[in-house]
Amino acid sequence: MGVRMRVAVVIPCFRAGERVLKVIERVGRDVEWIFLVDDACPEKTGELVVARCTDPRVRVIFHAENQGVGGAMVTGYAAALETDADIVVKIDADGQMAPELIPALCRPIVKGISDYSKGNRFHMSGSVDSMPALRLFGNVVLSFMTKLSSGYWQLFDPTNGFTAIHARVLGELNLSKLSKRYFFESDMLFRLNGLRAVVTEMPMKAVYDDEPSSLRPLQVVWPFMKGNLRNFLKRIVRRYFIADFSMASIELVLSIPLLLFGMIYGGYHWIENHGSAHAASAGVVMTAALPIILGMQLLLSWLNYDVTGQPVHALHLQLGELEES
Repeated sequence: MGVRMRVAVVIPCFRAGERVLKVIERVGRDVEWIFLVDDACPEKTGELVVARCTDPRVRVIFHAENQGVGGAMVTGYAAALETDADIVVKIDADGQMAPELIPALCRPIVKGISDYSKGNRFHMSGSVDSMPALRLFGNVVLSFMTKLSSGYWQLFDPTNGFTAIHARVLGELNLSKLSKRYFFESDMLFRLNGLRAVVTEMPMKAVYDDEPSSLRPLQVVWPFMKGNLRNFLKRIVRRYFIADFSMASIELVLSIPLLLFGMIYGGYHWIENHGSAHAASAGVVMTAALPIILGMQLLLSWLNYDVTGQPVHALHLQLGELEES
């Protein structure tokens, strides 16, 4: 992978069974540690790996109670931070991600371009064609909500669990605050944006076999919507009113009351005149329309600032300079 960086892999396991053995076999020798977290798996995947896997890199960690994929990853991340790993990779146990792609996933981090690299199944049209329609729709909805809450507007496929993160950046995160369930990947992006970490994506193919996925996008849209709305509000307050206060902050503050006033005032008079032979006066129309037009212009200006204000300088390089100084 060019510059030598030591890599650890974390594999959260729940209802994985023998499939995880094949995943471990495919992990290349450039990976030095493999942490398998048995998240109270009913199929006893951890015990299966202990009994049948002879790979010396593998360490199995058991949860007494199921904590969800986020809880399993927090445990795995904490274990990886105790090693000398420079990069920590997350890969699922179901075989739908190719471990052979780990060097490619890590490459932007090794080159100092990125702090967090993730897979994107939507980059290749052939991969999208193979994705079930309901899952595709659910992922599109979840993707937009995650863009809004995280601030990473250039990203897609937020539920993709094939990720890599620099250990220095991982060490800056408060792991105890990460979401413990399926909202983990989206919550991770939100917290990385709070650090102003650079996030990039790697195109990959979507693989769907006969094994059912435990994630049902349409079933989690509402919980994801609540989580993303909460994170969106936190991000706006922190970035535009605590960490910084700029013209974009003023535009956002002015746009909301203008839009609300225009819509409420216009709606009230529309209801009042509905069914009446008398049309609303030009003054009423302008009083309603002008605040809406101005508010929308200000909101679009703020949105342009938010979209273009992506982090560009890798955080792990800055942290490394601080350690050396």
